[in-house]
Amino acid sequence: MDFFEKYKILKQEKIKEKPKVIVVGRSNVGKSTLIRLLTGNKKVRVGKRPGVTLKISEYDMGGYILVDMPGFGYMAGIPKKVQEKIKDEIVHYIENNYKNIAAAVHIIDAKSFCEIVERWKDKEIPIDIEMFDFITELKISPILVVNKMDKIKKNKWNETLDKICSYFKCSPPWRQWKFIIPAILKRRYGLEEIKKMIYERVELFNKLRG
Repeated sequence: MDFFEKYKILKQEKIKEKPKVIVVGRSNVGKSTLIRLLTGNKKVRVGKRPGVTLKISEYDMGGYILVDMPGFGYMAGIPKKVQEKIKDEIVHYIENNYKNIAAAVHIIDAKSFCEIVERWKDKEIPIDIEMFDFITELKISPILVVNKMDKIKKNKWNETLDKICSYFKCSPPWRQWKFIIPAILKRRYGLEEIKKMIYERVELFNKLRG
């Protein structure tokens, strides 16, 4: 084994030791936009077609590892079998790494999320709620980013956020829950709050871990 191979192994081990911050959500809710804004990597593909990100990507942010998960749920042009496989991969990754995950940034599309919940509430648990429950059951700190708030009339923001809050089994008003962050990521609205929350969660995680 030469020097460069040893260096690669050491680097990989070092990366694994850092706390992880995962980014999850349905396809086309703004995950890639947030990853690009956080990393400054303009090569991160951002597109309107659902299902652009199909693999798990890790970014070394210095103090933590930012993990970009594939979108779950509907993906245009992707067979249902593949969609299920991707969902399983996300679940397995979280299950295998949860002890080292400082926070889960869960992004939803404000308007679409409410429409989906209303449509399916009497039939089955919407996948976003299922994912949120899964994350919190594993004691992973959530950061719920309610994106695309520009699709909601400004005078309806509080009402919509309270409704979303209750869908996730959190009592309104939404403002009492620090982890709920309204955002318009394409305009960077809410970005500083997200960064601050990630920093706080990573710092707390490191303190508790010792």
